[in-house]
Amino acid sequence: MSVRRVMGTEVEYGISVQGQPTANPMVASSQVVNAYASSTVRARRARWDFEEESPLRDARGFDMARQVADPTQLTDEDLGLANVILANGARLYVDHAHPEYSSPEVTTPLDVVRWEKAGEQVMLDASRMAAQVPGTVPILLYKNNTDGKGASYGAHENYLMRRSTPFAEIVRHLTPFFVSRQVVTGAGRVGLGQDGRDTSPERGFQLSQRADFFEVEVGLETTLKRPIINTRDEPHADPAVYRRLHVIIGDANLAEVSIYLKAGTTSLVLAMIEDDFIDADLSVEGAVRALREVSHDPTLQHLMTLRDGRRLTAVQLQMEYLDLARSYVEDRYGADADEQTRDVLQRWESVLTRLERDPMECATELDWVAKLKLLQQYRDRDGLAWDDAKLHLIDLQYSDVRPDKGLYHRLARAGRIERLLDDAAVETAMHEPPADTRAYFRGRCLDKYADAVAAASWDSVIFDLPGRESLQRVPTLDPLRGTRAHVGALIDRSATAQELVSAITR
Repeated sequence: MSVRRVMGTEVEYGISVQGQPTANPMVASSQVVNAYASSTVRARRARWDFEEESPLRDARGFDMARQVADPTQLTDEDLGLANVILANGARLYVDHAHPEYSSPEVTTPLDVVRWEKAGEQVMLDASRMAAQVPGTVPILLYKNNTDGKGASYGAHENYLMRRSTPFAEIVRHLTPFFVSRQVVTGAGRVGLGQDGRDTSPERGFQLSQRADFFEVEVGLETTLKRPIINTRDEPHADPAVYRRLHVIIGDANLAEVSIYLKAGTTSLVLAMIEDDFIDADLSVEGAVRALREVSHDPTLQHLMTLRDGRRLTAVQLQMEYLDLARSYVEDRYGADADEQTRDVLQRWESVLTRLERDPMECATELDWVAKLKLLQQYRDRDGLAWDDAKLHLIDLQYSDVRPDKGLYHRLARAGRIERLLDDAAVETAMHEPPADTRAYFRGRCLDKYADAVAAASWDSVIFDLPGRESLQRVPTLDPLRGTRAHVGALIDRSATAQELVSAITR
């Protein structure tokens, strides 16, 4: 199935302490995560295992020296910040100045939506729990990407790929796709430039919250000199088989269709790259500049120059990828293509067709269009110029995780944003892991054997068992093992972690 692969997302949430603009964000983030951790015994004991992490390994064939790395890159160091492994297989922790939810590994675009949306609810509950601590001030969380003062934080995607795929081919074919996909996946933003202050009466809204923060085409960094293609080579799986493509260029989406198409279309393009199906050169001249120029034009009329001399809009470039993907699926799968692959292709075509005709036709599906329509209604009603502070507040309020305050949530309740999942499915994903990846083993162990799990990571679970002199590490290098089909019955019949580990190692 061509949209099916092991993938997941990591979202850093914007944070503020009500009435305290100078509050320490690391302290506030720790309060949020610790409040959620304290709410359940299952979350207290297990720590995150940093032993197998290698954040300075570069896909171009070298390791960056630790002494020259920015401190934000050293994610293999335990800084003592709040760090919780959840029973749904996810990780909730403090990433420097932000609370972050890293979803469990899933295998379909719809499951990406399901467990990312579960993360939104986890963050909402965590902020509410933090507010219940005596003497605390309410902490507000936003699913966005910039504080409006020049700082940006990430919404990352992770896709496992075949190690045999040449990295140069990934860069060649993925760069123009990322430059142009913001017409579908942008979260929308008031203001241009990193501080968002470049506004005028007719020029002050852009497609992407992240576009202005990217400076190079390829690189290892994630917070400085941000690259369109990140080269971090840390598969969290068998490195002889897999590489993990760490995508840092996406926006934090709330609209379910935006999240779904982001994961689905990217997975299709990666499948074509892996199978050496793309023979056209769609490279864009001046990719970083083009990324910003596309974002700054919500009319979608900006023409990019391709290396072959053609001049295309971002929508037209996306249509080039769509045509290739349609041919690829027909060639490789034909009538046997799975339902989600067919649905991604259909929705991708529908959205691009309507964006080319009139972007406002996608206001019920795509974040940036929904936000722009809302902002334009305020502008028309109150005669507001783009530099009016009220529009910046509306932009921020769109991403508020509180259902009674967040404008996205109000639109969704009113039926003005299309849902792909119901609340019950999201609620279940808050507490249960996906059944078809190793996250099932991790989540079930944390749920059933909480007192015996000393630590865990993406690729192992470590048990502290009575009568054993050393900790017992159970590796989970294969992300497609440890599923319900593999270990569900074994966990069900193992009353203790001792029985489980004995059965696994027998």
